[in-house]
Amino acid sequence: MTIEEIKNLVQGEVVCGEDYLDSRVECVFASDLMSDVLTLKNVNNLLLLTGLSNLQSIRTCEMSDINYMLIVRGKEVTEEMKELAEDNDMVVIRTTYSMYKTAGILYNAGLSAVY
Repeated sequence: MTIEEIKNLVQGEVVCGEDYLDSRVECVFASDLMSDVLTLKNVNNLLLLTGLSNLQSIRTCEMSDINYMLIVRGKEVTEEMKELAEDNDMVVIRTTYSMYKTAGILYNAGLSAVY
């Protein structure tokens, strides 16, 4: 599934990374605990679904080689977060939907979970 398809499904807004809308996502991991995200091993083309909207979430993605992040619950993305994400060629999308609803939409659309 492409980033653009995901954005449309969740009625999201691309905060940064518009150049990567054709990129493909293979699976999703949903968590607000960045320590859980850091345990993931060798997962390519992963979308992180989170409600944690701060620099720690961007840094965690950077350390975990995760290029796609979807922030739920209408959380705001600060300019500092956006700059750091852009420096790491990340896509950041935000949606007003809850994590539960967003995960359900993506699951029903056929996107796989990590496990």
